[in-house]
Amino acid sequence: MMLIHALILLLATLLDRWVGDPPWLWRRLPHPVALIGRGIAFMDDIWNNGRASFRARRLRGALALALMLGLALLVGFDLHLLLAALGPVGLLAEVVVVAVLLAGKSLADHVAAVARALRGQGLPEGRRAVSMIVGRDPEALDEPAVCRAAIESLAENASDGLVAPWLFFLVFGLPGLLVYKVVNTADSMIGHMSERHRAFGWAAARLDDVLNFVPARLTALFFALVAPKIGASRRATWATARRDAGLHRSPNAGWPECAMAGALGLSLGGPRRYGEVIVDAPELNSGGRREAGVEDIDRALVLYRRLSDLLVALALVLLLLALVVTLISR
Repeated sequence: MMLIHALILLLATLLDRWVGDPPWLWRRLPHPVALIGRGIAFMDDIWNNGRASFRARRLRGALALALMLGLALLVGFDLHLLLAALGPVGLLAEVVVVAVLLAGKSLADHVAAVARALRGQGLPEGRRAVSMIVGRDPEALDEPAVCRAAIESLAENASDGLVAPWLFFLVFGLPGLLVYKVVNTADSMIGHMSERHRAFGWAAARLDDVLNFVPARLTALFFALVAPKIGASRRATWATARRDAGLHRSPNAGWPECAMAGALGLSLGGPRRYGEVIVDAPELNSGGRREAGVEDIDRALVLYRRLSDLLVALALVLLLLALVVTLISR
């Protein structure tokens, strides 16, 4: 099984890097994550009744998540069995499915669009571009803040969008990958601490914290390993992550963000505005520069692409090891 998973991951990671999510395709077909989102939104509409008690809404949210996870497991197992029965054609189809559920290239493209907008069209277009990947109020951001927001999003989503789904497929196959995508999508939609979702999204937020515990720390380690590619120190990058990750309001997001901050020599985080709400978040790597520029986005993207290279190399190593074990056991 590890042999097949490693082969699929190797091909899917390369396919995602080269092709990503072509817009022309998803204008004609619903993206799998969009389908997951529709299911979550449907349950939120019918079950998250504000007249119900806090405890009742929390139980309903947990039940809604359990139903979505059950469906993800069922679809994952059935799809895997169907594709396995098709032989090499089915294996290639599974490669495509996994590549679709990795968000590697699309994340890099969105962050690179922020840098292009700032360079070519100025701050207003930079704010518009960054609003596509962050939830904070873009009109309150000056250029360094736009750059920091893009870099923070890149770091956090390197774990959520690439490393975590990659790892879940490696260990648990297609069912595990779909389960992770359901939990992560639910957390992004209903897992925040708004009045509407404080109760209903509690289970999604807690389970997302559990599932991302290892991937977040692994992402920080990967950033540290490739830090010399941008002239940074492995030791200092990892030390920054270990020292400051606990300052972040999330038990996981602080790890990749702090590693990125350490590698770039930036101070990330700090207060930010979401609509009318101002979040007084602490600075990460507070001794670093606050005046981030477009060139820092470029360096962050180099770091991210080298992390992707590391995943390709890791998949290749695992594939070779699995081949050796298979040959020895015969």
